[in-house]
Amino acid sequence: MAIARRRIDLEQGRAALTAWQAAVGQSSAGQEAVPGTPPSRTVLATAVRYSLEELTARAPGNSVEVRVPPFGVTQCVEGPRHTRGTPPNVVECDAATWLELVTGRLAWSAAVDAGRVAASGLRADLSELLPLF
Repeated sequence: MAIARRRIDLEQGRAALTAWQAAVGQSSAGQEAVPGTPPSRTVLATAVRYSLEELTARAPGNSVEVRVPPFGVTQCVEGPRHTRGTPPNVVECDAATWLELVTGRLAWSAAVDAGRVAASGLRADLSELLPLF
């Protein structure tokens, strides 16, 4: 299986994620901190794209499509490859929810129960893969 080429530089991605964490009041060590200035759209987009690339690197495949509009989409998790139409396994959420999931601020089950994540399909449960950082 081919490994997707990263488009976001690792250092830039980590810096964007750290900036987002500082803005929402979480240190990179996961501890609560004083919230800072809201991150710019560029920082938010870079953090989302970096984390989507990291998810794909850790769980390569094409059976689940993860959408974080308007910033990015990726396919991951081994299984049947989807090629046409709406994928059978889709996860979709906003950028803030996605970053909370990948950093451990929000648990997968809590996000799904609260309706912050739309997950459809048998393979659309990412609880075993999250948090990433």
